[in-house]
Amino acid sequence: MAGMIFYRERRKIKEGEKKPRFKLVAVAGLDLDIYADHLRKTELEQIAQAVGAELVQLKGGDKAHDAEIEVK
Repeated sequence: MAGMIFYRERRKIKEGEKKPRFKLVAVAGLDLDIYADHLRKTELEQIAQAVGAELVQLKGGDKAHDAEIEVK
């Protein structure tokens, strides 16, 4: 089974900001260390291709809804 790399779009992005806009959230099934805080989509794709992993983008919710979710 190939590993999986989970990522999401950053929440606090300002207009015209030049920082990479994706945040690595989790890695499953891989022995992989990442030292960057934020990554560009092309960087994530290159890492996934090099290690044979699948990229999974997590969907974000609104802040009010996120506060109501309980972890079971």
